[in-house]
Amino acid sequence: MDLLSSVRAIGASPAPFGRRQGLVRAFGIVLLLSAAGVDLLLAGADGGSWWPQLVVLPMGLAALLWPVARRPAWLTTAVLTAVPAVLSGAVTAVVFLSGREALSGPGEIAILLCLLLVAVRDCPVRWAVACGVLDGAAVVGLPYRQAAGHSSVNPFGMLVLAGVAVGLGGYLRALDHRRRVAITETQRAERLAMAADLHDFVAHHVTGILVQTQVAQLLASTDPERLAEILKDVEHSATEALASMRRTVGLMRETPEAGTTDRNPAGDLAALPELVAGFCGPVGPKAALHRDPSVPDDLPHEVQAAAYRVVQEALTNVRRHAADAAEVTVGLAYDGRALEVTVRDDGRGGTRLPQAARGGGFGLVGLTERVTALGGELRTGPRPGRRGWEVMAILPAEKKSS
Repeated sequence: MDLLSSVRAIGASPAPFGRRQGLVRAFGIVLLLSAAGVDLLLAGADGGSWWPQLVVLPMGLAALLWPVARRPAWLTTAVLTAVPAVLSGAVTAVVFLSGREALSGPGEIAILLCLLLVAVRDCPVRWAVACGVLDGAAVVGLPYRQAAGHSSVNPFGMLVLAGVAVGLGGYLRALDHRRRVAITETQRAERLAMAADLHDFVAHHVTGILVQTQVAQLLASTDPERLAEILKDVEHSATEALASMRRTVGLMRETPEAGTTDRNPAGDLAALPELVAGFCGPVGPKAALHRDPSVPDDLPHEVQAAAYRVVQEALTNVRRHAADAAEVTVGLAYDGRALEVTVRDDGRGGTRLPQAARGGGFGLVGLTERVTALGGELRTGPRPGRRGWEVMAILPAEKKSS
């Protein structure tokens, strides 16, 4: 990363970032070139030697202004920050040992301080120390190019400036580290959410396909006329499963697939009737959705998505663990403060799918996390006084303000 990239990280707001980035870069280039020009003017003002400036300034400016995209692989940040410091130190040593004097102007000071900041911030840890020492030594050594009592640069002042550059570079390095950690955690959370979506949507359809296939095998010899209806439903479930997989995988891409406008799997209250109706099919139990008129359509999206997942996971578990259920009831109620979602079945749990088709038991775990994250509560257990199972979720929900 170059100097101007480091400077941009100080107090930059994201709103007009593109324009501000260009202005900061242009201002930095003008400032550095102006300071370098001042160095050359001061060097020639008293008939002094120009060669120190002609050695250090071009190399320092190239190190700071060389575009990152056009650097060869060997031209690392460590090389860019170390070479000008070594040249500056060599010039100081030659001038000091020869007994001559050479002026240290603001341009060289600014370049070395900027290189010190970049080295501390952007170099790998082991190189940050080495390059930081080289740049810091070059800065502190600048006053020794002139005889004692004639130096225009105070050694103590150079030490303070070097300390400020090191502190600022360390602060920016810490900010970069925290930003990388935050990005990593966000990406991990997104991957876990996509995995949960893949489980919720695809497992629901695939479980239905398995049940219908088992029934089709039984009907192949007893009632072949019904096979066409069952196979059509299997085809529909397989299509929905593939579509869900494409949408979920599409979340990991930077651009949506051609011809798609919605990259998020559908999951809200409006999609519940289709979900419940699709659960029945030609071989499924009777399923009914009872939505109280008090349930509004404009509840927060995250609440609607959680309600959809509750119903979807509960229906999937009916297929997995209570295949003998004859009736399933889905209920929605709203009291002005919370949405209550209930799914009840009348199965005894004695007829189950094969062990490999029952899943790993993580559906309710993920569902509990989703509900509790919204401040809600998930209850599961046998229906009181009757056979069957009940899943109930209470989701705090305030209507969206109009």
